[in-house]
Amino acid sequence: MRIVFDTNIFVSALAIPGGRATEAIVRIIEGNDHLVISKVIIQELLEVLSRKFGRDQEALAHVAVFLSEIAELIYPKHRTAVLDDEPDNRILECAVSGHAEMIVTGDRAMLKLGNYEGIKIISLAKYLT
Repeated sequence: MRIVFDTNIFVSALAIPGGRATEAIVRIIEGNDHLVISKVIIQELLEVLSRKFGRDQEALAHVAVFLSEIAELIYPKHRTAVLDDEPDNRILECAVSGHAEMIVTGDRAMLKLGNYEGIKIISLAKYLT
């Protein structure tokens, strides 16, 4: 299954290892699902890890390399303005352009959508069950 993880899933897995978000990353590494990601999502993740968690340039470079190894990089061609939070729209764009079947997120506004252009939007807990 083609999956897009919202930035909050990556932040949880990388900043607080060993939790449920780490289990989601392990599912990708084990080949259970196919992760798609965009440069904008990677940039947002690196910014959050730097600003909120004090990760240095070397650590951020390792994260970028890791993501390039486990995910397919997508280049969205169309902008979306469905949600108030612009980064959330970038997640939707990646999912559509990457032909994802599912978005995994902890974001309430995205979860409230439930579905976008045929793409299921589910919680981390639901993804792991």
